[in-house]
Amino acid sequence: VAAIKGAQLGLKVTCVEGRGSLGGTCLNVGCIPSKALLHASHLFHDANHTMAKHGILVGEVSIDISKMMAQKLKSVDGLTKGIEGLFKKNGVTYAKGWGSLTGTAGEVLISKDDGTTEIVTGTNIILATGSEPAKLPGVEVDEITVVTSTGALSLTEVPKRMVVVGGGVIGLELGSVWSRLGSKVTVVEFGKEICPPMDAQMRKTFQRALKKQGFDFKMEKKVTGAKRLPDGSIELTVEPSAGGDAVTMEADVVLVATGRRPYTDKLGLELAGVETSKDGRVKVDMHTYATTKLGVFAIGDIVEGPMLAHKAEEEGISCVEQFAGKAGHVNYDTIPSIIYTHPEVAWCGKTEEEVKASGVKYNVGTFPFAANSRARTNDDSEGLVKFVSCAETDKILGAHIVGPSAGELLGECVLAMEYGGSTEDIARTCHGHPTLSEAVKEAALATGGKSIHF
Repeated sequence: VAAIKGAQLGLKVTCVEGRGSLGGTCLNVGCIPSKALLHASHLFHDANHTMAKHGILVGEVSIDISKMMAQKLKSVDGLTKGIEGLFKKNGVTYAKGWGSLTGTAGEVLISKDDGTTEIVTGTNIILATGSEPAKLPGVEVDEITVVTSTGALSLTEVPKRMVVVGGGVIGLELGSVWSRLGSKVTVVEFGKEICPPMDAQMRKTFQRALKKQGFDFKMEKKVTGAKRLPDGSIELTVEPSAGGDAVTMEADVVLVATGRRPYTDKLGLELAGVETSKDGRVKVDMHTYATTKLGVFAIGDIVEGPMLAHKAEEEGISCVEQFAGKAGHVNYDTIPSIIYTHPEVAWCGKTEEEVKASGVKYNVGTFPFAANSRARTNDDSEGLVKFVSCAETDKILGAHIVGPSAGELLGECVLAMEYGGSTEDIARTCHGHPTLSEAVKEAALATGGKSIHF
């Protein structure tokens, strides 16, 4: 994104990528392939569990994992080639190889697959190398039976039992994929809660929905070891997070989803004089994205903030806009977060707990999808919309949705928040009927007074 925007602004741009396909973690082993499998598994679940209620009888439904994976790869391949096309269209030079900084200002060393190297130079260098799965001590990953998110996207069969280590976004999304396809999924979470950044009311609703789908949760537990049994299954050693007696549990596949770490290996940071923090992130000015080395900038997962592709995109655009003499800007208070399970979860801004802790007087408005005509008609009405607004000004401080198409519905809330909007602004905006978006309007109405249909 930064490369394309830079070229559109008249800059001469070279993008160095060693993976062999453009799009980074998101497109190749993250957001895009996971959404392909989430969509496919949701279709399978619908065929098995919901179509009959609508008079659609399909008989026994089976899975062809190889075809499912082929469709996923087709989607990824089409999008990566699309980026190559955009590079050509906008005049971006695509340099294939692994880039690293040298001790000379403005230089990047490109190490190619054939063993050769090349030096490219530039006035400004942006580091945007993304992240990789964090390792879990005592658990060796083979990407076959003990997998990270990368391996979980390429399993060749549905495991009977899957243990997900970590109750965050990645683990719950991929756990949902394999749960829908027939796995018995158990989530082992170190903390007291899944998805800590989430509003407590929404988390409770979300976790209740996952339990109804068959998820089992082992909270305040830690995995301290894993060994392969003669039958090929994995035996995990699990202890209370605070310490105590260990127990064992078995799984056919273990998904290690304990977070991600910034990918800064072999970038030549120390050689170039680029400083990093204790957690390995590159230290930058969060407006200019300048590192401690003149002419070197960094964005995305390797700098402060949530590891989200859309956050990285905005940083990239802001960074190159400033190169071109424009006023780049990223509002970190309006970066949306989305979990693409079913129901989806989406939020932007502060949780009710955060607002309460800040001491600001606030109002809360909620509206359940069970009272929304479109959701009821679709027989997909689990969840709710919630607003938290300033009691004095009605400025929206947080917007939270659990329900169908939550990620899409959040868009108007983010737009309102970006412009300092109030819940009244949304409440007084005409929403089409019957639509899911009416639940957003009704929640806005409820924040300043009373909803109409609940």
